Amino acid sequence: MALSSTQLTLLVITRVLIGWHFLYEGVSKIANPNWSAYAYLIDSKGPLEGFFLFLVSSPFLVKGVDLLNIYGLTLIGVGLMAGLFTRVSLIGGMVLLAFYYLSHPPLPLLSYSMPSEGSYLIVNKTLIELFSMAVLLVFPTWHRIGIDRLLKIS
Repeated sequence: MALSSTQLTLLVITRVLIGWHFLYEGVSKIANPNWSAYAYLIDSKGPLEGFFLFLVSSPFLVKGVDLLNIYGLTLIGVGLMAGLFTRVSLIGGMVLLAFYYLSHPPLPLLSYSMPSEGSYLIVNKTLIELFSMAVLLVFPTWHRIGIDRLLKIS
C-alpha cells in the first residue's frame, strides 16, 4: 500500500511522539531512585487484580517489575523514535500499555487512591495510545523512515 507523503509524515510524527512519551517516562523513572511500581500495582482493580497483587507479594518481583518498566519504557521509546526494531518496540509498547490499562481500567464503580488526570469511562489516554500503536503496526513507516530501513529489518 502506497502512502502519500502527508500520510507518511503524520504516521512518522505519531511514532516519534509516542516514542518520546515512552522515552521520557523511562528516563524520569531512571532519574528518580525512589520510583517503584509498587504503589500503582497495590492499587490495581479490575479483571487482573489478583495477578497485579501477586506481583507485589515479593520484593524480588517488585524489583523485576520496576526494571522491566524502567528499561522497557526507555528502550521502546528509543526504538520508536529512531525507527530501530520498530515492530518489536510497537508490540512491546502495546503489551505494556495493555497491562497499565488492565491494572487501572476506567470502569464505573472503581475508584483508585491515585488520582487520574481526567474523568474517563472505558476509554482513556492509555487505551488511545495503545490503539494508535496498533495503527502504526499495520502501517510500517520504518520501511521508509528509520534505522530499520538501513538495516533491512522488517
